[in-house]
Amino acid sequence: MALDDTIAAISTPIGEGALAVIRLSGPNALAVLAPIFAGSIAPEKFVPRRVFFGNIQDAAGKVDEVLVTYFQCPSSYTGEDVVEISCHGGILVTRRLLDLLLAAGARMANPGEFTQRAFLNGKMDLTQAEAVMDLIRAQTELALRAANEQLSGHLGNELTDIRELLLTTLAHVEAYIDFPDEQIDPDTGKILLDRIVALENRLDRLLATADQGRVLRHGLRTVIYGAPNVGKSSLLNLLLGYDRAIVSEVPGTTRDTIEEIINIRGIPVRLIDTAGARESSDLVESEGIRRTQHQVEQADLVIQVVDGSAQPNDPIRFDGRSSVLLLNKCDLGVHPEWREFAGVRFSCKERAGLEDLNQAIWDRVMGEKVKLADVRVAINARHQACLQRAKKLLAEGGRSLQEGKSPEFIAIELREALDAVGEVIGKLDTEDLLGKIFSEFCIGK
Repeated sequence: MALDDTIAAISTPIGEGALAVIRLSGPNALAVLAPIFAGSIAPEKFVPRRVFFGNIQDAAGKVDEVLVTYFQCPSSYTGEDVVEISCHGGILVTRRLLDLLLAAGARMANPGEFTQRAFLNGKMDLTQAEAVMDLIRAQTELALRAANEQLSGHLGNELTDIRELLLTTLAHVEAYIDFPDEQIDPDTGKILLDRIVALENRLDRLLATADQGRVLRHGLRTVIYGAPNVGKSSLLNLLLGYDRAIVSEVPGTTRDTIEEIINIRGIPVRLIDTAGARESSDLVESEGIRRTQHQVEQADLVIQVVDGSAQPNDPIRFDGRSSVLLLNKCDLGVHPEWREFAGVRFSCKERAGLEDLNQAIWDRVMGEKVKLADVRVAINARHQACLQRAKKLLAEGGRSLQEGKSPEFIAIELREALDAVGEVIGKLDTEDLLGKIFSEFCIGK
């Protein structure tokens, strides 16, 4: 990727608004602005981190009044010279200003290129770069907090520490292979194995956050399931806070799935109301029931709603970590045959049991011992794939060590594990290993 050109883009959403921001980044940011900016101070004399007032103009005259802020490299978001232009919001104004910047020598930025340049210029690692998008897309306080933790470098620091420990372990093995005649006292096999196991445990702790990360980023796909007239649509309306679904005593009223997003204790929950589960000869209702089954198969969580005041007619279909049993209509009393079931006692009519339902959903997703303040790391699918590969390679290295295989085999597996961890944060560098060997073992003294 070329970093010697200057890029430009509109950084605020397209549409009408009070203000809009257009951003320039690159070595010629001020030179690109100079021909079209008219103010009391010329761009080449701008003082970093100050705001300057002026006009953007073309050959026909003034286009808009703007405020310009200059960030000098390397103290900027991208690590390059950056110019941010605040203009009046509007599709025509921002488009015209961008066209003038492109005509003056800038290039249209590719998607994510400002953050990509920040990574390439060492302003952030890959996990922090990914957190920028997580921050923008966050739908709840918990998702926002997790994104901010990642953006501040919490995940990157943890992985960097793991990578350093892995480097140290590999350095001992490599030194033993390459310099057997030097008076190097390599770690014993047991110590090396203990290190590998400790690294596996740290990777396990990170991998355990993958499901939480997926939920925070994409929402918990939650299907409301049950027989007709048990209160599924009433539950949806109650959780949403308004009447989204039609509620009727007529069986088969809901014939298609209805999907909405709510916030439960910081967890974005994608609620899906479904058609009542029963046998039906009606073609439209049968299609709705078929879609219900499809949604259940794709669900992260199923809330099975039953009439807790009536005798059970159907067996409980779902049980375990991926389901919540909701005994609705408990304002009419709980039928004796339901009392042995550990379900949430609920009443849509009296709005009773909401806190218990929220707690049950939290426990299924985050775990009973996890608190809101503890959610600091939530890896994404890319991180998960890399770390799973690293853990597998570490396990293979540990087995090779226990089986007394050649150190060369162990070194290959550890090196590949190192690459897998480095891929998460964007560090794939064999020079790090050489530096580790020479600094710790004083080779060639």
